[in-house]
Amino acid sequence: MPPLELIGDSARGADYAAVRLVVDGDRIVEADAPGLERDLAGLTLLDAAAVPGTTLAADALANALAPAFHAEPSPARIAVAMSGGVDSAVALLRAGSDAIGVTLRLWLDPAGPSAERACCSPDAVIAARETCHRLGLPHVTLDLREAFRAAVVQPFVDGYAAGLTPNPCMRCNGVFRFGALVAFAERAGARALWTGHYARIVEREGMRLIGCGADASKDQSYMLATVDPALLHRVAFPLAEHTKSDTRAEAAAAGLAVAGRSESQEACFLAGADYRAFLERQGLEAEPGAIVDERGTVLGRHDGIWRYTPGQRRGIGVAAPEPLYALRTDRATNAVVVGPRSALASTVVHARGRVYLPVERGHAKLRYRSQPVPARVEPEPGGFTLRLERPVDAVAPGQVAAVYDRDAIVAAGVIAGSSG
Repeated sequence: MPPLELIGDSARGADYAAVRLVVDGDRIVEADAPGLERDLAGLTLLDAAAVPGTTLAADALANALAPAFHAEPSPARIAVAMSGGVDSAVALLRAGSDAIGVTLRLWLDPAGPSAERACCSPDAVIAARETCHRLGLPHVTLDLREAFRAAVVQPFVDGYAAGLTPNPCMRCNGVFRFGALVAFAERAGARALWTGHYARIVEREGMRLIGCGADASKDQSYMLATVDPALLHRVAFPLAEHTKSDTRAEAAAAGLAVAGRSESQEACFLAGADYRAFLERQGLEAEPGAIVDERGTVLGRHDGIWRYTPGQRRGIGVAAPEPLYALRTDRATNAVVVGPRSALASTVVHARGRVYLPVERGHAKLRYRSQPVPARVEPEPGGFTLRLERPVDAVAPGQVAAVYDRDAIVAAGVIAGSSG
């Protein structure tokens, strides 16, 4: 195979940097890379990824390396998913001297007010790279902006347009992020992928499943519920037994700059924007329609069903003897159905997804911040039905139902509907 030419560049304002590499196999045979701390000629791609430099030069090098990056397998190497925050930094510390950091650069709303807080922003990429380089470790950035926009952002927009309440973070983990990260770990020659999530991996009947983290206040198992168990043989969560204060203390003791970095926000691509304003910018238009009660009586008007989610009270704008809540939306009639709080309760939930390990009874979690509810689990083609032992308010189609058997998630799927 002839030598390969790799070119990368980066710009901020009027500042610009570029890198040109010629690679033979996994070794750089020629390099034009000003702004880096050492000459890259003669280094492997893995070694080059650990070379620091000015911010723009390091960006340019990362952009050049990513498309062709690979490394010979090492039984000690661990790929660590780096978000630029403290959790992944401590995971990196624990991964040892043969670790390699990887950060996904994902699409962000350019009009969002606080893009710098997002876990996939340019600033987060720089923070992750600097953490790796400070420890003398390689770091690779994968630019997946357009793929992420197609796989996660557009379904989020389409879901709201259809009257659903989608959870993009679950889709990111379950459909997009972990697949990309495990694939990178394989081409980086790593034996495992580590992330900074507060969760466990639990062995049940020969299957690896997502389990609860030790710190209930930080447990992120629900957010990982839709990750394919087939990927988990390559994945580990080194913070499974940690509390957040433990993590910050370990980072501070190691002198890492990210020890005090604030939490990244959910739905990172919103970049701090209100989701309704974001949807407008993505082309959802005001489509006025009727606000109706459960009998179909018109009570008022709305300016777009995507502005309403089950359980919403604010913004209904209808005078009534008792408070009214959004119960559901009807895309076919472009109506928002409202009713009293008592009408929000559901005891039957239908989900499209997978039963990883059959159980007759479990505990169902229907939103990230909700408490698990005892439920009977009935597998069906393409999903399952949950019969809840006590009513749950505001079950939202588009959210995810996760079923726990003790500390392990044994089923997960997107909520398709519910009833009392």
